[in-house]
Order: sequence, then structure tokens, then C-alpha cells
Amino acid sequence: MRMVEKLTVLLVGAGGREHAIAWKLAQSEKVSHIYVAPGNGGTSLGSKVTNVAIGVCDFAKLTEFAVKNKVDLVIPGPEQPLVEGIHTAFKKVGIPCFGPSAKAALMEGSKTFSKDFMKKHNIPTAAYENFTDFEKAAAYVKSVKHNVVLKASGLAGGKGVLIPANKEEALAGLKSIMVDKEFGAAGNEVVVEECLEGEELSVLAFSDGYTVIALPPAQDHKRALDGDKGPNTGGMGCYAPTPIGTKSLIDQIKRTILQPTVDGMRRDGFPFVGMLFTGIMLTASGPKVLEYNVRFGDPETEVVLPLLSDDTDLAEVMMACVEGRLDAVSITIKHAFAATVIIAAGGYPGSYPKGQEINIGTLPKDVTVFHAGTESKNNKLFTAGGRVLAVSAVSSSLSEAVDLAYAGVNSIKFDKMHYRKDIAHRAFGYADKLAKEVGLSYAAAGVDIDAGNLLVQKIKPLVKSTKRVGADSDIGGFGGLFDLKAAGFHDPILVSATDGIGTKLKVAQICNIHNTVGIDLVAMNVNDLIVQGAEPFFFLDYFACGKLEVDVATDFVAGVVEGCLQSGAALVGGETAEMPGLYAVGDYDGAGFTVGAVERSKILPRMDTIRAGDVVLGLASSGVHSNGFSLVRKIVDSQPGLTYHSTCPWDKAKTLGEALLTPTRIYVKQLLPVVRNELVKAMAHITGGGFLDNIPRVMPEDLAVVVDAASYELPPIFKWLKQAGNLSPYEMSRTFNCGIGMVIVADRASVPEITRLLEESNEKVVELGRVVTKAELGGKEVEVRNTEGW
Repeated sequence: MRMVEKLTVLLVGAGGREHAIAWKLAQSEKVSHIYVAPGNGGTSLGSKVTNVAIGVCDFAKLTEFAVKNKVDLVIPGPEQPLVEGIHTAFKKVGIPCFGPSAKAALMEGSKTFSKDFMKKHNIPTAAYENFTDFEKAAAYVKSVKHNVVLKASGLAGGKGVLIPANKEEALAGLKSIMVDKEFGAAGNEVVVEECLEGEELSVLAFSDGYTVIALPPAQDHKRALDGDKGPNTGGMGCYAPTPIGTKSLIDQIKRTILQPTVDGMRRDGFPFVGMLFTGIMLTASGPKVLEYNVRFGDPETEVVLPLLSDDTDLAEVMMACVEGRLDAVSITIKHAFAATVIIAAGGYPGSYPKGQEINIGTLPKDVTVFHAGTESKNNKLFTAGGRVLAVSAVSSSLSEAVDLAYAGVNSIKFDKMHYRKDIAHRAFGYADKLAKEVGLSYAAAGVDIDAGNLLVQKIKPLVKSTKRVGADSDIGGFGGLFDLKAAGFHDPILVSATDGIGTKLKVAQICNIHNTVGIDLVAMNVNDLIVQGAEPFFFLDYFACGKLEVDVATDFVAGVVEGCLQSGAALVGGETAEMPGLYAVGDYDGAGFTVGAVERSKILPRMDTIRAGDVVLGLASSGVHSNGFSLVRKIVDSQPGLTYHSTCPWDKAKTLGEALLTPTRIYVKQLLPVVRNELVKAMAHITGGGFLDNIPRVMPEDLAVVVDAASYELPPIFKWLKQAGNLSPYEMSRTFNCGIGMVIVADRASVPEITRLLEESNEKVVELGRVVTKAELGGKEVEVRNTEGW
């Protein structure tokens, strides 16, 4: 940590964003002076601020100046120097930089990179494909049913995004980017993604690589003309906080987007330090990332920084970020609203004149003018860019803040100045909609019926895929139907089972991986049926949560569907319960219920046929399955530096979380031929209680089982758990399946046929042990021998 009483700051940039940062930094008692390179006409007016005529990417001159003037902190404003490596340039001379490394800056510098990152880390975003070939991109656009958004992958000054209204516009847009090079080299690669619908907002968040602190959500106006018409710009106005940015929504965004983003960047080797700007679309299925920026936004900065309370020291916050101690500082926000109106030069974002003299009259109280494209000559101000000034106002209500901002605009004059007259119109429309609602609603109580209906629509085709004889596999009614007679049974006995997943769900929630635990849920139920000789017919699931996140629930049900397909069961119904107050936001639980049937004469176990000398066979598990996770989690927590996002100790190709979330194996289809041919006497599904508690459940009172641990090799995951947890063989065999998920008891004469049938299903059969009398084991029910290799 640099022990500096007074900070000298070098701020790199020349826009309204940089003026706003300099304005807020100048209020800090910890800041002695601020140099801005190259700055603008506004930054040159501050008493603590001096402009320096050095370009934003001239790292040699910037570092030389910083060393000579004993700069303590560098703050890059625009994206270009960050992408080109300004962080590394200053690291070499020992000056901390409030901004990410060049590798981390690729999150903005390459939309391809950022989309692939989001996919890897399960961060919600639009469906997409990346292209470097125009013909392939055009073919993809023609093939998809949804509208698309076209994004030049590289930096394009905030203008490299096209939102075509139809296929023809999309193809023309592709040509302009990839063939005509409208955005230059930025368009060498293009991201074609699904066009998301909903309200858009921007979240700026401080990060030190570990901690994330979000500022009030803002909403930008990108189009040049009123009514969100005209060409895209760098931003024509902004307001914050947005009415739609409720506390619960921001908490959800932090949990599902911001924290996973920062955690993922750190795990991938490029920790993020600085200001993470995330563009978000609030879709019907929850918030999704539109794009990342790796610096303060513009004009978002001009609207958000005025909302920082007077006792929040921006310099202190930035130093805390670069020193990795963001959790040690306080960031508080005024109970107020802010609005910013951009005044642009006539013709912007097309060609526009420069050098127009600017006259700024008396500004109303609580109005601040931030300079963007201005320059000062002979104590006069002149236009020097497309977006010239940002007029920001703060007040106790949004409407008052907007009115104040426009009052400030009216005090400014220059030739052909242009500005939008409807900033925050979407917020007022939203407020009007809320005002028309009478009384409380179920949604106001935290239950979103529309989200539930959307979930049903999303999972209907998934559920339909599980259709089988006897079931229609449709949902949306009041119950599921099954025609037992159509299933072909003659003298059936119904068999049912119910189970849950357990604390494995905590790992899924931490890792934001939800499409495997549904398989676990089905497995834990249908495996309990097959050990009774029963074929599963249908399955019902129950999903309970604090806040229904449609994408999470859809992934969960997709896992249930996969489990049903693996077992041959039809998913005939289920229940989704949104229960705020009972479950925390982000938490959910799942339970399942399955029904099957077995011919009366083939019910298992057939205890009266089991004899001493019978063979005990084992079928491999896929890992821990769904039991013992309370102990697994305790073992993980006991290992210094190990998290579920760390590289898996026994499988370097996966994270620890991904390895632990390997779903429970389903044994139904491979065992049904064995069962129907009456080749087995009993079967035990190895769940909670391991060998010691599960095998006795299917054995006669006078018989026991000897398990030979040397008959197979203990899988790496169990070797690691044993070593890391310092577990005894007894604890291992009682808590975990130890690599065997299903046990079969059979007559030795039946073993060759059992083995043949199972090997046809690519199942490896292990001769695990034998049946003995309980007297031989001194009254024990199960004895596991030869555990030295464990």
C-alpha cells in the first residue's frame, strides 16, 4: 500500500466523463492536484486541475510526465488506452492505475471475447454466433427465426452496433460492417446475436478484483432524435436511478451478473480492477448482459457521480480498488435523482462544424455543466467535438431533476446547438403505468405470475419430448394423466418414490450451473423404482424459489427432462412455487415424485431366494451422485484457497464445481432387460448411507454381504475426498458410494448372462463381493475388506 497523505492524480482523456471525474476528485481533501491529458475547455477551469497536452495513447510521454511530477494514481478515461495496455505501461514505472490490464480490457475491446466469456461462466446473455466470413454470417442471419443485432467485435467509438428491423436490413448491415468496412478494422469480426426485448439500463460498478460495489442504475438515450429516433450516438442524455432499478433487481444483477463476471475474470487469469460498466436488458426471463465496458461510461458518469454523497471520497474509493481493499471503504448515495442532457453540435453524429463560440449564462442551483467537446482560447469557450456539453442536475424527484437540467440547457447558447427534449421519457412512462395500478398486487408482494407463465411456455416443448406410450406429456393443466393399460402390463403393482437433491444444490447455485441437478432429481427417484423391479412411467417435479428467475428454472427443468429421457419416464406435470420470505433470492429447492409398475410376479427383492454364496455385482457411479454433499462442502471449505471455481484437483479440464456437479447416473434402461428376464434376486441403489446402510435394506435378516474393496479401483474423486478430509475407510463406505452406484445380488449361474446384457449397454460389471451368513461376520450386516488401496 502506498502511504501517501496527498495524492497527485493523472487523469487520461478529453471528454465529459473526464471532466466529471476531475470535478468529483477535486472535492477530495486527499487530492492535491489533478493533471488531465489532454483535457478540454472545462477541465482547464478547475483550481486543482491542469491540462497537459499529451495524447491518451502516448504512453512514453505519459509515463515520463507522471514520474517527473510524482503522480500517485493514474485514471484512464476512454477505452482505447486501456485496450492498448496503459495499465502495463504504468505498472512498469511503479504507479498504480485505476483500470484493468490489456487482457481484462478485451471484455470491451473484443465483443467476441466477452460473449465467449459469458458463455463459459454461465452469465445470462443473448444467443449469439461469431463470424469473420461475410457469407457464413449472412447464411446464419437467414437461418434464424429471431431478429438480430449486429456488433462489430472491435472498438468503434460506441457506434459499432446495428439494430436492423428485418432480414433485409440485417444483411445490408452485415455488408456495411464486413465488406464496406464502415467501422474499419473493428468490423473484421462480427457478433450476430439475438435481439433482446425489454427495458435497458446501465450499471457502473467499482471492483478490486474480488469485491463489487454497484452505483445507481442509469438509463442512456443513444438515438440522436426525440422519441428514440435517428442514428445511434455516443449518448444524448441519461438519468439515474431508473425507476425499474429496484433493490431486488440490483441484488439479482449483482448476484447473477456482476459478481460472477469479476470472479470469472479473476479465475481466468485477468482480474478486473477499475470501473466495470455493464449494459443490461431486462427481458421477460430476467436481466441479460448486452455488453461490457471496462471504464466509466459517457454520459452515465456525468449523471452518477453527482449522486455520490458528500462524504464519499472518490479518490479514496479508487485507491482502495487498486490496493485490493474495496470492502474497507464506504460508498453512500444521495437520496436523490439526477438527469443529464447532452448538447451536441448541429449535424452530430454526422459531420458537424467546430469552433462555434459557446456562451454559458447563470446556471440554476444544483446544475453542473461538464465539458465534452470544448476548447478554451483567450478566455473564451468554443466547440471542438460532436457532443459538446453535458448539463447535469440533481433533485429530490426525477421530474424536478429533468426540469432543472433543461433550465440549465436554456442558459447555454451556441450556433446550431442540438439536444433531445425528451430525456427520461421512458421513466415517466413507466411511472405513469405504475400510477394506474390500484392497490397492491401479487407482483408487488414478490410473486411474478407473468414469469411463471413464461416459464411454462419455455419448458412446454422440453416436456413434450418425454412423451411415451400411456402419457401425453403436456403441461399447463391441473394434473397429469397416464394410461396404465396402454403401457402393456397384465397384472401390475404400482410403485412410487419421492426424493430431493440435497445440499448439492448449494454448489449449483454458487457455480450458476443449473442444468444438471434436474438429472440428479430424476435419478434419485427412478433408481429407487428399478431396484424394486419397476419400470418408471411418469415423473412430476416441484421447484420452489424465493424469486422466479425464468432462465434458472428453465435450465433446471431441462435437466429434469434429460433425466426423464434417460429413464424412459414421461414428465407429466410439476409445480413451480415462488415464495419470497421463505427462500432468499437466488435460492431454490427441488423435489420429485415418480410412479412406475412391475408385474406382480417380478417384484424385487426376492428375499426368499437369496442364499449364502450368491454373488454381489457392482455398477460404477459417476461420482458423488447426490449424497454426502454436506461433508463434501465441509472438506472443500477446509482447503486453503480452494473454491468451487478453482481448477479441479483430480480433473484439470474442469473447475471443482463442474466436476462435483456431474449428475447422478440413471440405471433404468440398462437394467430393465436383466429384471424382465428374472436374472437378479435383489438390487440396492447406493445413496445416503453408502454400502453399510443401503445393502442391508434388500437382504434377509440372517444374511450379510462382504464387499471386496480391491475388486475395483477407487475413483480419483473419492481418493481426493479421503485424503483432503482425512476420512477413515469406515466413514468413506458409510457416507459415499465410493464409485459403485448400484449393487446387484444374483445367483452365480446368472452372472454371465447379466454381464452380457449389461455390456451390450456399455456397462462395466464388477464382481464386488459375496453373500455370507451374518454369523460369519459376527452379526454385522456388511463388511468392507481390503481398503488398503483406498
